[in-house]
Amino acid sequence: MTAVTPAPPVPRREYPSPYLRLLIVLTVIVGMNYIVWRWLFSINWDAWWIAVPLVLAETYSLIDSLLFAFTMWRLRRRPPPPPAPDGLTVDVFITTYNEPIDLVLRTAEAAQRIRYPHRTWILDDGARTELADAARERGIDYLTRAASWAGKPRHAKAGNLINALLHTDGEFLLILDADQVPEPEILDRTLGYFSDEGMALVQTPQYFVNVPDSDPLGSQAPLFYGPIQQGKDGWNSAFFCGSNAVLRREALMQLGITGYVTAVEDGVARALRTADRVVRRAQRSVPAGQPEVAAALGSVRRAVRAARADLRAGRPLAEVTYRFQQEVDAAARTVVDADLGAIRADLDAIAALDEHASETVILDEAVLDDLADREWSPLGAIESVRALISAVDVDRADEAEPTQALATISVTEDMATAMRLHAAGWRTAYHHEVLAYGLAPEDPKTMLTQRLRWAQGTIQVMLRENPLVQKGLTLAQRLMYWSTMWSYLSGFAALVYFAAPVIYLVFGVLPVQAWSVDFFARLIPFLILSQLLFFVVGRGTPTWRGQQYSLALFPVWIAAVWTAVRNVWFGRPLDFAVTPKTRQGEDSVPWYLFRPQLAVMALLVVAAVIGVVRLYFGAISVLGVVANLVWVVFDLFILSVVVQAARYRGPRREGEE
Repeated sequence: MTAVTPAPPVPRREYPSPYLRLLIVLTVIVGMNYIVWRWLFSINWDAWWIAVPLVLAETYSLIDSLLFAFTMWRLRRRPPPPPAPDGLTVDVFITTYNEPIDLVLRTAEAAQRIRYPHRTWILDDGARTELADAARERGIDYLTRAASWAGKPRHAKAGNLINALLHTDGEFLLILDADQVPEPEILDRTLGYFSDEGMALVQTPQYFVNVPDSDPLGSQAPLFYGPIQQGKDGWNSAFFCGSNAVLRREALMQLGITGYVTAVEDGVARALRTADRVVRRAQRSVPAGQPEVAAALGSVRRAVRAARADLRAGRPLAEVTYRFQQEVDAAARTVVDADLGAIRADLDAIAALDEHASETVILDEAVLDDLADREWSPLGAIESVRALISAVDVDRADEAEPTQALATISVTEDMATAMRLHAAGWRTAYHHEVLAYGLAPEDPKTMLTQRLRWAQGTIQVMLRENPLVQKGLTLAQRLMYWSTMWSYLSGFAALVYFAAPVIYLVFGVLPVQAWSVDFFARLIPFLILSQLLFFVVGRGTPTWRGQQYSLALFPVWIAAVWTAVRNVWFGRPLDFAVTPKTRQGEDSVPWYLFRPQLAVMALLVVAAVIGVVRLYFGAISVLGVVANLVWVVFDLFILSVVVQAARYRGPRREGEE
């Protein structure tokens, strides 16, 4: 199969220098030395309620640093790719829902100017007649959902792309968001990677033209669209970011077929589990004078176990179900004469189950539980087992398209799709060159909506398809995906980092045994080396704004975790909002958006004043106050970014004062 072709060797010059790797090793050693010492020798167990959360938060941060160091170990700076091969067929997909029509057309017209031969498609999930007319006037292909999607889950952008895949035929797909204006050479610069037949995806950076140098909303991501993606690329883990990416159609269609087979196999497995419960229950009610009936039920149960074992062994589904049905038929013939008196009582229930099968009604957990808990006669149990397998929804009637080429388990389809591609053996590449220019949020409310959606989607993937246990991924790939998911748990650590200095300055409660030389001699070198590592791998690219937002948006990260858990584990709806592409203006400064951060800032200031007063009266130590005041200043600096964000009014437009 194409996806399992061996990867070409990577020249040594594309990987980090020995000096960078030496810095990584030093950072890891110093960090491990600090955290081991903290756990073994420094926790103030008399104040465990703050001491333990603090050391847990520090452990979280160290793990985050170790994952970053592991990513940087194989930071890959690729040379220019080979020239784009002639004769490839390419579809350029521009996804849109409710974005302004002039914005969509600007992107589409730029896509038309891409030099490599291709077809440009506007995928309009809003089904707007005026956009269809405008596209037709410009010679741009226009596509909206097929009728088969009516009344079925739409799966947001992933569903839009799945629909387009089944109505187009290009070998390769360039996917663009409605605001991402491509350069004419984008395909010339990326298609060469696909000379490697195992290459499924080439991701390029997302860069925003409406962001000032100060980047008050933290929209540019130079650390991610740079060292982090390059590091993931070194471990064959560079992932799809939703836009500005070229994908191989064959790889996506393979995912769709594999997913379809997996879904059907899962349906059969669930039916077999229920069948086992049905037969077990029926065995308990067999009269002592009917050994042939007991033997027949025993043979059905053995057939159930054999079928489940065959499924786990990967045997063909049709072969497994055919053999199972033959075993059930033989058992039914054995008991039909011995159980005539009880058959009539079960006929209606079996007929209802057969009706489920004919109407392709999904056998959900409630239906399966009802079947398993019913008091069946022996023959009724056997017939219900047979009907259960027949009722498996082979056509996947609950979905508009039975083969889903992109992951639909999350509000952000990109990461989960890339992870499935890697698990299937495909390779990806990160091309570090800006080839499309987009629009970032221009107001804090839109920025927060975008960040919440990203975080919710990532946590959904973590809960539904945890990379640490996904088959097919290498250990490095598991860690690369986990590192991105892990980073969104930082909101809980941030709460502890903000609380600890307040508790000490106000109440004098020390989370460590003492502010000793041992403490600072271990902590300060780790902090310095960590920041030096950021500086070196970034090659002067400013990364501090991203570090600020990783802590300052702690309410967003906590809300994302909470809502994603409720959605995945408890079935609660997860509100989805497309990120607006135009400014959502407000006359006044929207301080209300940052109430938790402002409250923490006020608390830190009050705690600092109380701490100084307590020091004046000799209630706490000088070193403790100084250390925690430095801590407070650092926290205030981190949180100050939300003040800039709240006051930001977007880039100045032509004609604005």
